[in-house]
Amino acid sequence: MKRSSILVSIISYFFVLLFVYAAISKILEFENFQVQIAQSPLLTAFAGFTSYSVIFAEFIIALFLLVPKLRLAGLYSSLGIMTAFTAYIYIILNYSDFIPCSCGGILEKMSWSEHLLFNIMCILISLTAVIISEKQKRTGIFTYTLYAGICILASCFLVIILFVQSERIIKKENNFTRKFLPNYLIIKEKRVLDHDHYYFAGKDNQGVYLGSRSTPLILTKTDYKLKGIAPIKITTDQSNHPFKNLRITVKEPYYYLYDGTVPIIYRGRLNNHYASTISKGDAFFSQLSVIDSMNFIIRTQDSRTHEYEIARLDLNENNKVILFPSILEKQIDGIFDCDGSLVENTQRRDEFMYTYFYRNQLITMSGNLRKIKRQTTIDPTSRAQINITTLSNGTHMMEAPPLRVNLHTALYGNHAYNVSSLPGKYEPTRTRKGRKAVDIYRIDRNEYTGSFYLPEQKINDIMVTEHGLYILSGKQLIRYQFRKPLQGEAENLTSE
Repeated sequence: MKRSSILVSIISYFFVLLFVYAAISKILEFENFQVQIAQSPLLTAFAGFTSYSVIFAEFIIALFLLVPKLRLAGLYSSLGIMTAFTAYIYIILNYSDFIPCSCGGILEKMSWSEHLLFNIMCILISLTAVIISEKQKRTGIFTYTLYAGICILASCFLVIILFVQSERIIKKENNFTRKFLPNYLIIKEKRVLDHDHYYFAGKDNQGVYLGSRSTPLILTKTDYKLKGIAPIKITTDQSNHPFKNLRITVKEPYYYLYDGTVPIIYRGRLNNHYASTISKGDAFFSQLSVIDSMNFIIRTQDSRTHEYEIARLDLNENNKVILFPSILEKQIDGIFDCDGSLVENTQRRDEFMYTYFYRNQLITMSGNLRKIKRQTTIDPTSRAQINITTLSNGTHMMEAPPLRVNLHTALYGNHAYNVSSLPGKYEPTRTRKGRKAVDIYRIDRNEYTGSFYLPEQKINDIMVTEHGLYILSGKQLIRYQFRKPLQGEAENLTSE
């Protein structure tokens, strides 16, 4: 047997193993696989059909590859399906706000970027086998190049059609109109960071602090003009805990290192790398904001109902945790429908805000949680548009990608800056061009002020200070300055 034939056989058996393994993995965890498909922004509307057809296609392609007379068709099919998978991952990584789970089995251990590289290698391998097989049949180069090109383009086109259709279904045009503030932002400085896992931890009178999800024991400081970076390696008095979500927040003169899954809170001075334990086992929580050195606002779960609640954690009291069950209003399950972000006012030390992810409401709270003010955003989504399913093991999961209304919120003084994920009325695609809108609200007047577009970029986190708007975008830290003074009235955006 010729070496080229042996190579084609090896490649064919490789894909047989890959597709059979992937299909069996999906069958063994079919319920979970189907939910993951339903979570995908590209496939939500087609979850039922896709969950069965992908498994069927993988088995059929594997069968084709095992039969010599059908092997060439199997190789073309391998090329097509791997191209489709690659296009799917590329769109998820670059054009989707919602990244679903992976596909199961050993491939689930890969990151999305690693999975993309693996798929590209598979495309090149299958294309190599196609070319060798066609040459053995003495097929003209124009013919098999045409066949391969059609196969690749058709696969990409199919995925793009699914994406467009899904986007249309999930993100319908909303019936609200924004008032855009002309030329509201002026970019001042940019700084390239070493990775894209940073989030804003807080500020003091000298600069901004960043925490990192990948290096949680390092607190990074930069001055307000982003001229210098100073990392601080934190050491703790107790470190032998099963940390799952170690985070940092800064409230001058201290920083706080915490993990609500342990649960534990450390405190250290900003000029000292050493942090000592101030709370251990007092309350499990998923979010935390600092009132003062011994008082905190937390988002926790009621031990009886398992629903999210806002609570106050006072380390000076014997009864350290006080729940305020009326703050978060339950609509569906009390967990997913109440999900959101807890932020503090970066100008006022005793004011906080909770923003729902999936409905149009901002909740302003005083530090003692006695003064609560609710404000609706201009988006009309007053009820969370989510579907919850319960797996056979009792786990609750979202059955489909939720309609994400609010992405990030920053609170400074009387103004809330809310990054919205949905387009308003009279905002055509050619105008948005992938950009996100920031809607400004006056919390003291309970009114909408206006909006502005951010440049096209990824938005990981935002913060507003007296020095402007700070954005973490991938590996970039960017400072924008607001135009001052604001003259004239905001105007409806109809064109640019």
